[in-house]
Amino acid sequence: MSGVLLLNKPSGLTSNQSLQIIKRFFGATKAGHTGTLDPMASGLLPLCLGEATKFSAMLLNADKTYHATLKLGYLSSTGDAEGEIIAAVSAKLNHEKLNLLQVQEVLQTFKGRIKQTPPMYSALKFNGKPLYYYARKGEEVERKSRDIVIYDLYLDSWMGDEMSIVVHCGTGTYIRTLAEDIGKALGWGGAYLISLCRSQVGNFSLQQAYQLDQFQGAFSSEYDAYLYPIDSLLQNFPSITLNEAESLFLCQGQWIRNKHKIDLSGGTRVKLYDSSGLFFGVGEITETGAIAPKRLISNKI
Repeated sequence: MSGVLLLNKPSGLTSNQSLQIIKRFFGATKAGHTGTLDPMASGLLPLCLGEATKFSAMLLNADKTYHATLKLGYLSSTGDAEGEIIAAVSAKLNHEKLNLLQVQEVLQTFKGRIKQTPPMYSALKFNGKPLYYYARKGEEVERKSRDIVIYDLYLDSWMGDEMSIVVHCGTGTYIRTLAEDIGKALGWGGAYLISLCRSQVGNFSLQQAYQLDQFQGAFSSEYDAYLYPIDSLLQNFPSITLNEAESLFLCQGQWIRNKHKIDLSGGTRVKLYDSSGLFFGVGEITETGAIAPKRLISNKI
C-alpha cells in the first residue's frame, strides 16, 4: 500500500496525532507527512503512506495558501490564541482613522521577497534543540532574519479589531509572525492568530481532502479509493519513459545515456516511468547529461 492521502486536519490535534489515526486505519507500516500544521491550525495536510514516504520531502518546498484571521491590537506569547494574550503597547495609535484603501496599501508592502524573523515558538533548531524548548523555559534566543516570499496577500474581511486575510507564500513563512508584523504596520501595535486554515499545498487543494472522522473506524483495505498515486507529489517534475533495459540499469544503481528528446541541465530531477507507464522513481540529470538514479521504489528493484 503506497500513496498520498489528502487530509483536512481539524483544529486541536497535532499533525502527528492525525497521522497516527490514518496509519492505524490503513494498517500502514510506514507513514509520514510533508510538513506539519500547528495544533490550532486546520486544513490541508498531505500524508504519505508506504513507498510514498521516500518522496515526501519533494513537497516540503512547495508554495502554500493560508486563510488567517487576526486579532488586532494584542500580542501573544506564541503568536496565536493558545499563548498568553496581552494588549499591544502601542494599540492606541491612529488605527481608527484607517480606511479600506490604506489597509490594502499596507498589505501590499508585504508582497514579494521580504525579511522575517522566525518566532521563538517554532521547531527551528538552536544548539540541537527546537526553539520552543527555550521558549517554554522563558528563555529568548537570538534569531537571524531570513528571506521569505509572499506571492499574494489580500484582505478577505475586516470588522473592528478582527481581520481575515489570504496568504499565498513560499516555504519557511511563519503566518503567526506575518500577522504580528501586519498588526504593527497597521498601527495596532501587533496582532495574533485567532484561526488559521491551510487551503493549498503545491498543486493539492483543500477541496480534494478527506475529513478525519471518515477514518475513525476499523482497518480498511479499500485504500485505493482514498489515495493519490506517488507521482502526484512530483507534478512539476519533467518525466521520462524508459525501455526495459534502461529501467533495469537504473534499478541496479547505474546511470544511462540520455537518448530521449529532453534537454535538461545538470542537477534537474525527473520522474521515471517504465515501458508500461509505471512510475518507479526519481532520476537526476548529471553534469554530463546522463540520467542517474536518485530515489527508487523498492518493489521495482
